[in-house]
Amino acid sequence: MTSEQIIEHFRRSGALLEEHFLLSSGLHSPQYLQCALALRYAADAKRFGELIANAFVDKDVETVASPAIGGLIIGYATAAALNVGFIWTERESGTMTLRRGFTVKPDERILVVEDVITTGGSTRECIAALEEHGANVIGAASIIDRSNGTADVGVPRVSLATLNVPTYSAEICPMCSSGSIAVKPGSRNLA
Repeated sequence: MTSEQIIEHFRRSGALLEEHFLLSSGLHSPQYLQCALALRYAADAKRFGELIANAFVDKDVETVASPAIGGLIIGYATAAALNVGFIWTERESGTMTLRRGFTVKPDERILVVEDVITTGGSTRECIAALEEHGANVIGAASIIDRSNGTADVGVPRVSLATLNVPTYSAEICPMCSSGSIAVKPGSRNLA
């Protein structure tokens, strides 16, 4: 499946939205990816998970981990394709952490999988939480890279498709300047 086919799947499924959005990073953007819609059907999640797994099949991944909530479906699908365990991190009092009884072994080889990377913030937070518990995070992956390859998460990273979507701070956002109000489509409330 090519990058163009992946982007087209997002369009067809209604997952690629165009408006004025306030992202979870606090930045504004004219596009938003609602990955839950792109992964609504298990066959689609399975296909994307297999594509990510193929990039890491020779890396001796022991576990796949994802930051909740956006990375859960694709992380699980990738773990299934690699036939390894799956865990996730989530925010507790604003800090990404392991909960729900999840643990990691010292130097456990973990692949972090996200749905979309924009700044890489959630991925970096997930990696930090895992490393704090002794994990060896060997790489990161996402379905879509909104940063056009510029997001640095501190480990080697791959994405199935790349977009060059502009993001702006509120102070310099041209959509705000034109009077448009940003909407918050994601799961985190920033207000």
